[in-house]
Formats: sequence, structure tokens, C-alpha cells
Amino acid sequence: MPSDVVVLKRQLGLWSCVGMVIGPIIGSGIFISPKGILQNTGGSVGWALMIWTACGVMSMLGALCMAELSTTFPRSGGDFMYIMIGFNKMLAFLRVFTFVAIIRPASAAVVSMTMGNYLLAVFRDDCGMTDETGEIVVKLLAACMLCVIFALNVYSVPTTYRLQVVLSAAKVLGLVLIIFLGFIRICQGYTSNFENAFKSDNLDIGNIPLAFYSGLFAYAGWHFLPQVTEEVERPSRNIPLAIIISMTIVTIIYILANVAYFTVLSPEELLTSKAVASDFALPMLGSWSWIIQICVALSCIGSTNGVIFAASRVIYSASREGMLPEFLSMIHIRWLSPLPAAALLLPLCLMMLSGDNVYTLINYMSVSRWIFLAISVAVIPYYRWKYPDLHRPFKVPLIVPILFIFLSIFIVVMSFFKDPLACGIGLLISIIGIPLYIVCVVWFWREKPVWFLKLMGKVTLFMQKLMFVIHQEEEEKTFLIISDIK
Repeated sequence: MPSDVVVLKRQLGLWSCVGMVIGPIIGSGIFISPKGILQNTGGSVGWALMIWTACGVMSMLGALCMAELSTTFPRSGGDFMYIMIGFNKMLAFLRVFTFVAIIRPASAAVVSMTMGNYLLAVFRDDCGMTDETGEIVVKLLAACMLCVIFALNVYSVPTTYRLQVVLSAAKVLGLVLIIFLGFIRICQGYTSNFENAFKSDNLDIGNIPLAFYSGLFAYAGWHFLPQVTEEVERPSRNIPLAIIISMTIVTIIYILANVAYFTVLSPEELLTSKAVASDFALPMLGSWSWIIQICVALSCIGSTNGVIFAASRVIYSASREGMLPEFLSMIHIRWLSPLPAAALLLPLCLMMLSGDNVYTLINYMSVSRWIFLAISVAVIPYYRWKYPDLHRPFKVPLIVPILFIFLSIFIVVMSFFKDPLACGIGLLISIIGIPLYIVCVVWFWREKPVWFLKLMGKVTLFMQKLMFVIHQEEEEKTFLIISDIK
């Protein structure tokens, strides 16, 4: 392909793909979720570690399913694209509506604020600032970090994924340090927290789904790589291989990191901790505990970078399929990045930062997220039956998607049983997208007045001139296969 063609280029090799999986996954979850899992397993160390392992296995199953879908349908967009291809546009629109309006901006805001908290903790004691001032500083740090990451994402795609690899390596090394310190403690005989590990007087089976949500939050991000399929070199090889390598590394590191936590912190101490990694590091590293805080901050930066990189491609793909305004599917003529799609995300993330209910929103939308993931994975057994001869470069055993769908449904049903109000609000927010779909997608493609066409043409032209963007000039022939399937 000529170098002067305006197109999203395939620039992500195997290790860049590994970074695009590890980077978004290892964010703030491993430093926040230990408390949520332990709390919902009745303070049992053994059951908490079992939940961590089960969440890793479930995430691996889902990631392998996404690997098959991304190699069978080699287009960016991830689960949104698979739902649209496999079922219908309305479900796909509802997915992209919740994704763009709430889930991704809220996630980016939460992780960036975690970065701000840990970064401020390094200097806070020396500054003597009040809690109110500290909250403002955290949000300012988060806003600055978001703006820098957005600028980097639109200015240089190669620099973005190289930074992702570096940050992924840094966060893995930080967790390896925690594991190493925990191993030293075990060798010194600090194993009392593992005695009677499965004994608990407060274990409530009804809270297990909540424990899974905390664990799956820590593993969230395994479905990001398929959202950038069109920029992956040799996707039929690199996507499955990167997912297998990444998920294996993450699962092992997460389990060992939690074992390390319990060599220093008792279950009671961990439940009262506001910053698990910091409370672990203080008795182990003393005045050098700031190293762990910096590692957590870098981890959050890498996670946010991956979220924004992948989310902008989902918006780009949705616009290309007629779900969003036309100019969002355009690419900058020199930077070769989806500038308009990324530009839409930034104000949404900053709005989430300014609000006080971002954590509540994420809690509401958890059920909807798992419903849509289950629907996208359901494309695999459906297409195995409907199109048995369809070329599949990577193919998982049929039991894998069936098991993932079953586990997703189980979590959703148990969540409704435990907290019907929060789950109902999340579904209601998703359903709001139906009238938007009718007005903005169905009605939009019908015959429209001439004045409306002229207005939309002027808006698109203005955005093109403002951002120096045009439509992708050339698409790969493999993309045409998708339209021939049905």
C-alpha cells in the first residue's frame, strides 16, 4: 500500500498487541479489587483467591472467543461489529450508545482519578493540603493526563503503541516487585493468613456475583484488541497469540500479587485499606514505598491510553456503518489517526471527571456490559450452525463460547436477584438508545428534505476543514467478504 494513502495502517506487531491487551487490563483494578472480592467472600482468603482464578479463566474464555470473531470478521469495532454482523443494527447501536455515552468515558475518568490519587500521595504529606484541595488537585491531574493522552493518540499512532508497550512493561515490573517481596515474606515464615484459608462465618453465596464483578473489573480490557483489528499486522496470527500470552501473564501475576498482599496485610487490614498497594509497600519498602505508588500511577496511565486508543476505533467503525455522524469516520490526512472520533471522547471524559456519580454509573452499566458481551459471543455458535463452511483462521472449541455465555447469564441473573434496582437502572439507560436509534439511524436514512441534506453537508465540510480529515481512501479486499456472508 503506498505510503501517501490516507488509511489506518497496520502497524501493531505481536508485542504491540500484547501491550494493547496487558496495558488496558492492568490498570487500577489489581490495586482496588482485592478489597471488593475479599469483602464479598466473607473475608476468606482461600475463596478470594479462588474468585481471582475463576475470573482469570472466564476472561481467558471470553478473550479466546473474541480472537475467533476478530479473525473471522477482520474489521475494527470489536463486539459492536460482531453484534451488527451476526444479529441486527439496533442491538449494535445500543451497544455503541452505552459504550460511547457512559462506559468508556466513565472508565477513563475513574482510572485517571486513581492515577491522580496515587501520584498525589507521593507529595501530599509534604504539601499539607486539605482533603477538599486534594480532591481538586486529583481531578486537575486526571484532566491534564487525559488531554496529553488524547493529544498523543491523534498525533502519532506509532508513538502511542510504543508507549503502551513501555508502560505495560513498567506495570508488570511493578507487580513483579510486589510478588518478589511477598515471596521473601513467605520464606521468612509469614504465612499465618493462609491458615484455615477457606474458613469464614460471613460467607454469603448471594454476594459471589458481586465478588465476580470486582474481579472481572480488574480483568476488564481483554476485548480491546479486536477493536483495532484493522491496524494489526497478520491479525489471524498475532491476535490469538497476543491474547493467549497476555491473559496467561495477567492471570498468573494477579493471583501471585494477591498472595503477596496477604503476606503483609491481614484480611481485616486489607478490608479497611483505602490503597492496598501503598499499605503493602510501606512496611516492606519504608521511605522507598513511593516506588509502588509511581508504578500504580504508570499502570493507570497505560490503562487509560489503551482505553482511548481502542474506544476511538469503535466510534470510527460505528460512524463508518452509519450509526454516528459521517465526519467521525474520517482520518487526519497527515497523522493517519481517527481525530474526530478521539475528539468526541475527550469532552465526554472531562464531563465525567466533573461529576460525582461516575462510580455509580459504572455500577449501573456493569450488567448491560455483560449482556452485550454474551450477545457478541453468541455469534460464534450461531454462525457455526448457519455458516459451517465460513473460513475461520482461528477456531475455538464450541464449548468455550457456550460456557462463557452460560457464566455471563449466571452473573447477570444473580446480579438482578441481589440488586434489582441498580440492574434495572442500567437496562433502562440502555433502552433509552432505542428511540435514538429510530430517529438518528432508521429515520436518517430515509428520504430527507433537501435543506437537511445541505445542512449536513455543510457541517461535514466544516469539520473536514477544521480537522484536516477525509474518508479512508482505500480499504482491504478482505473487508468485502463480510458483506457477502448474508
